[in-house]
Amino acid sequence: MKIKIDPLKLASDLIQIKSITPNADKAIDLIISTLEPIGFTCKKLTFGEGKERVENLYAKYGDNKGPNLCFAGHVDVVPPGDENEWSCNPFSGKIENDMLFGRGSVDMKSSIASFIASTSEFLNDKKNFNNFGSISFLITGDEEGKAINGTKKVVEWLESNNEKIDGCIVGEPTNPDRLGEMIKVGRRGSYSGKLTVYGVQGHVGYPHLAKNPINLLLEMIEPLTKINLDDGTTEFEPSTIMITSIDVGNNSYNVIPNKVSLNFNIRFNTLHSKESITDMLKKHFEAFDVKFNFDHFCNAEPFYTNSDHLVSSMEKAINEVTKTSSIKSTTGGTSDARFIKNICPVIEFGLVGKLMHKIDEKVSTKDILDLTKIYYNFLNIFFKEHLID
Repeated sequence: MKIKIDPLKLASDLIQIKSITPNADKAIDLIISTLEPIGFTCKKLTFGEGKERVENLYAKYGDNKGPNLCFAGHVDVVPPGDENEWSCNPFSGKIENDMLFGRGSVDMKSSIASFIASTSEFLNDKKNFNNFGSISFLITGDEEGKAINGTKKVVEWLESNNEKIDGCIVGEPTNPDRLGEMIKVGRRGSYSGKLTVYGVQGHVGYPHLAKNPINLLLEMIEPLTKINLDDGTTEFEPSTIMITSIDVGNNSYNVIPNKVSLNFNIRFNTLHSKESITDMLKKHFEAFDVKFNFDHFCNAEPFYTNSDHLVSSMEKAINEVTKTSSIKSTTGGTSDARFIKNICPVIEFGLVGKLMHKIDEKVSTKDILDLTKIYYNFLNIFFKEHLID
């Protein structure tokens, strides 16, 4: 019996579930109840305790005689903000004037619905084929938050259970203005730092009796004001540094503070590593005769996907629907692709991202339907050489 899944209804149903990160609520259960009737074996994977507890899903259809193509995504969403500023309930999932409204409509419940609908259609058409390989879903409830007990832990579980994935599509919104514009084939790394500089507190009228840490800090952060660290590479934009806050905690106009802290973030390409950035900064800071503390962490290393089959299959699938030649890009922030790239080639393609995380987040219903067609085309192109007529 063929089962046809309406991506618009499924996307709307998912949006109506208030799955604010890291709480997936009933979204994972809804996906399981949708996948099991079309032949998927679903395993709910829960990691963490208490408020850190996260529900994830790994679902699979098919055998291990061919490639395992995985679709990865997240059902958790960012908070809606002031709901009174929305023109409708942010969790209504309503469709009006050919637009689907709601938190997660762009990022990225609609992409999940599109992939499930396209997979169902693909399996309906290929019901007599048993050895094209397998299709899997890796769905997390912890992408918008700390990303500790989500995809990262599922990837570790896959490795420990010898579950191989040969290629992965992450359904993040990748297009700047129109569907089909951009495929993400890599991401820059993300390095965050906090520099705290200590001085001597005193009265502003007697500066010789104090040591102003703000003045010292301004000298030390000179390399953090250049913005671009390099000229970029063929695949990547220049690495950038952004100062995000300077905090003194001083409400007085006539007191020199005793310390000041600065937070910054570096988005870096493959010309750097977390080790080289740390060494560069430490050497610079230590050149000053100043008491300071430097804390840092790197939550993503840069990567670039060279899988011609994965990329070209998506390019062809997009062109068949939108007649667009897609740009291959490594721009933007981080995504869960940073974890998946450790086990298989991974690219990202989803909806237009302009309205993600905004008040009145919404997406064109036509784009959802076209995205479903693109994913369907992709499945056929990707598996074509493995299908036996």
